[in-house]
Amino acid sequence: MDLNHIELSPQSVAELYASVLIQSGDNNTNFSVAKEETVHKKTTVNEIWKSLGNNQRNILIIVNNNEAVHIPDNELTLLTSILNACKFTVADVAIVNINNHPDAGYKELTTYFNSRYTLLFGTEPASFGLPMSFPHFQIQSFNNCTYLFSPALSIIENEREQKRKLWECLKKIFNI
Repeated sequence: MDLNHIELSPQSVAELYASVLIQSGDNNTNFSVAKEETVHKKTTVNEIWKSLGNNQRNILIIVNNNEAVHIPDNELTLLTSILNACKFTVADVAIVNINNHPDAGYKELTTYFNSRYTLLFGTEPASFGLPMSFPHFQIQSFNNCTYLFSPALSIIENEREQKRKLWECLKKIFNI
Protein backbone atom coordinates (compact mmCIF):
# COMPACT_ATOMS: atom_id res chain seq x y z
CA MET A 1 0.00 0.00 0.00
CA ASP A 2 1.44 3.41 -0.94
CA LEU A 3 0.61 6.86 0.42
CA ASN A 4 -2.07 7.48 -2.19
CA HIS A 5 -4.09 4.35 -1.35
CA ILE A 6 -4.46 4.24 2.43
CA GLU A 7 -7.51 2.37 3.67
CA LEU A 8 -9.07 3.48 6.94
CA SER A 9 -11.55 1.57 9.08
CA PRO A 10 -14.96 3.17 9.70
CA GLN A 11 -13.92 3.79 13.32
CA SER A 12 -10.79 5.68 12.22
CA VAL A 13 -12.81 7.84 9.84
CA ALA A 14 -15.32 8.59 12.60
CA GLU A 15 -12.49 9.66 14.93
CA LEU A 16 -10.92 11.90 12.27
CA TYR A 17 -14.21 13.68 11.61
CA ALA A 18 -15.52 13.92 15.17
CA SER A 19 -15.88 17.71 14.93
CA VAL A 20 -18.47 18.41 12.27
CA LEU A 21 -21.47 20.64 11.98
CA ILE A 22 -24.60 18.72 12.95
CA GLN A 23 -28.07 19.78 11.90
CA SER A 24 -30.56 19.92 14.78
CA GLY A 25 -33.67 17.69 14.84
CA ASP A 26 -36.02 20.19 13.17
CA ASN A 27 -35.50 21.31 9.59
CA ASN A 28 -34.56 24.92 10.26
CA THR A 29 -31.08 26.33 9.78
CA ASN A 30 -29.77 25.89 13.33
CA PHE A 31 -26.40 24.16 13.41
CA SER A 32 -24.15 23.34 16.36
CA VAL A 33 -20.47 22.52 16.57
CA ALA A 34 -19.62 19.24 18.25
CA LYS A 35 -16.23 20.26 19.71
CA GLU A 36 -15.34 23.92 19.51
CA GLU A 37 -11.67 23.51 20.45
CA THR A 38 -10.96 21.42 17.36
CA VAL A 39 -12.48 24.03 15.07
CA HIS A 40 -9.86 26.53 16.25
CA LYS A 41 -6.98 24.11 16.62
CA LYS A 42 -3.50 25.18 15.60
CA THR A 43 -2.50 23.94 12.16
CA THR A 44 0.95 22.68 11.28
CA VAL A 45 3.19 23.31 8.28
CA ASN A 46 2.19 19.99 6.73
CA GLU A 47 -1.53 20.76 7.01
CA ILE A 48 -1.27 24.20 5.40
CA TRP A 49 1.08 23.44 2.50
CA LYS A 50 0.73 19.65 2.13
CA SER A 51 4.46 19.18 2.47
CA LEU A 52 6.52 16.09 3.12
CA GLY A 53 9.47 16.33 5.53
CA ASN A 54 10.21 18.40 8.63
CA ASN A 55 12.29 21.18 7.03
CA GLN A 56 14.98 20.92 9.72
CA ARG A 57 17.63 22.49 7.46
CA ASN A 58 15.42 24.98 5.61
CA ILE A 59 15.74 23.26 2.24
CA LEU A 60 12.63 23.59 0.09
CA ILE A 61 12.17 21.06 -2.71
CA ILE A 62 9.54 21.92 -5.31
CA VAL A 63 8.15 19.18 -7.54
CA ASN A 64 5.26 19.27 -9.97
CA ASN A 65 3.29 16.06 -10.24
CA ASN A 66 -0.41 15.63 -10.92
CA GLU A 67 -0.45 11.91 -10.12
CA ALA A 68 0.65 11.95 -6.46
CA VAL A 69 -0.13 14.00 -3.37
CA HIS A 70 3.55 14.71 -2.74
CA ILE A 71 5.81 12.66 -4.97
CA PRO A 72 5.58 9.20 -6.63
CA ASP A 73 7.37 6.36 -4.83
CA ASN A 74 10.06 5.87 -7.49
CA GLU A 75 10.91 9.58 -7.46
CA LEU A 76 10.94 9.64 -3.65
CA THR A 77 13.41 6.74 -3.71
CA LEU A 78 15.67 8.67 -6.08
CA LEU A 79 15.34 11.87 -4.06
CA THR A 80 16.11 10.01 -0.83
CA SER A 81 19.29 8.59 -2.35
CA ILE A 82 20.30 12.08 -3.53
CA LEU A 83 19.65 13.48 -0.05
CA ASN A 84 21.62 10.64 1.55
CA ALA A 85 24.58 11.42 -0.71
CA CYS A 86 24.40 15.00 0.58
CA LYS A 87 24.22 13.65 4.17
CA PHE A 88 20.58 14.77 4.53
CA THR A 89 17.33 12.94 5.13
CA VAL A 90 13.73 13.70 4.21
CA ALA A 91 13.40 15.22 7.70
CA ASP A 92 15.89 17.93 6.68
CA VAL A 93 13.78 19.18 3.76
CA ALA A 94 10.25 20.24 2.91
CA ILE A 95 8.94 18.66 -0.31
CA VAL A 96 6.05 20.60 -1.81
CA ASN A 97 4.14 19.48 -4.87
CA ILE A 98 3.37 22.80 -6.56
CA ASN A 99 0.55 21.06 -8.44
CA ASN A 100 -1.40 21.18 -5.13
CA HIS A 101 -0.81 24.95 -4.84
CA PRO A 102 -0.98 26.46 -8.34
CA ASP A 103 -1.29 30.03 -7.06
CA ALA A 104 1.60 29.84 -4.58
CA GLY A 105 4.88 31.38 -5.62
CA TYR A 106 8.39 31.77 -4.32
CA LYS A 107 7.51 34.62 -1.95
CA GLU A 108 4.89 32.70 0.01
CA LEU A 109 6.69 29.37 0.09
CA THR A 110 10.25 30.52 0.77
CA THR A 111 9.02 32.88 3.47
CA TYR A 112 6.76 30.32 5.10
CA PHE A 113 9.41 27.57 5.07
CA ASN A 114 12.22 30.06 5.85
CA SER A 115 14.14 28.56 2.95
CA ARG A 116 17.84 29.09 2.50
CA TYR A 117 17.92 26.68 -0.45
CA THR A 118 15.21 25.91 -3.00
CA LEU A 119 15.53 23.06 -5.48
CA LEU A 120 13.11 23.24 -8.41
CA PHE A 121 12.56 19.84 -10.03
CA GLY A 122 10.62 20.22 -13.25
CA THR A 123 9.27 23.65 -12.29
CA GLU A 124 10.41 26.61 -14.36
CA PRO A 125 11.69 29.55 -12.26
CA ALA A 126 9.22 31.93 -13.93
CA SER A 127 6.26 29.62 -13.25
CA PHE A 128 7.37 29.55 -9.59
CA GLY A 129 7.02 33.34 -9.63
CA LEU A 130 10.70 34.21 -9.71
CA PRO A 131 11.36 37.46 -11.58
CA MET A 132 14.12 35.81 -13.60
CA SER A 133 14.80 32.84 -15.77
CA PHE A 134 17.87 30.63 -15.64
CA PRO A 135 18.83 27.33 -17.27
CA HIS A 136 19.02 23.87 -15.77
CA PHE A 137 21.90 23.31 -13.36
CA GLN A 138 22.74 26.97 -12.88
CA ILE A 139 23.01 27.93 -9.23
CA GLN A 140 21.22 31.22 -8.71
CA SER A 141 21.12 33.39 -5.59
CA PHE A 142 18.17 35.69 -5.07
CA ASN A 143 16.53 37.28 -2.05
CA ASN A 144 18.66 35.45 0.56
CA CYS A 145 17.97 32.06 -1.00
CA THR A 146 19.99 29.82 -3.31
CA TYR A 147 18.01 28.29 -6.17
CA LEU A 148 18.74 25.35 -8.44
CA PHE A 149 16.53 24.53 -11.42
CA SER A 150 16.68 20.95 -12.62
CA PRO A 151 14.69 18.66 -14.89
CA ALA A 152 11.96 16.61 -13.22
CA LEU A 153 13.08 13.67 -11.12
CA SER A 154 11.36 11.31 -13.58
CA ILE A 155 13.79 12.52 -16.27
CA ILE A 156 16.88 12.53 -14.05
CA GLU A 157 16.07 9.01 -12.88
CA ASN A 158 16.92 7.51 -16.28
CA GLU A 159 19.68 9.82 -17.51
CA ARG A 160 23.16 9.39 -16.08
CA GLU A 161 24.47 12.71 -17.44
CA GLN A 162 21.60 14.63 -15.78
CA LYS A 163 22.39 12.92 -12.46
CA ARG A 164 26.05 13.90 -12.79
CA LYS A 165 25.20 17.55 -13.46
CA LEU A 166 22.80 17.64 -10.53
CA TRP A 167 25.41 16.08 -8.23
CA GLU A 168 28.04 18.65 -9.28
CA CYS A 169 25.66 21.49 -8.43
CA LEU A 170 24.64 19.97 -5.09
CA LYS A 171 28.30 19.57 -4.12
CA LYS A 172 28.81 23.31 -4.71
CA ILE A 173 25.64 24.39 -2.93
CA PHE A 174 26.13 22.24 0.16
CA ASN A 175 29.96 22.29 0.24
CA ILE A 176 30.30 18.54 -0.06
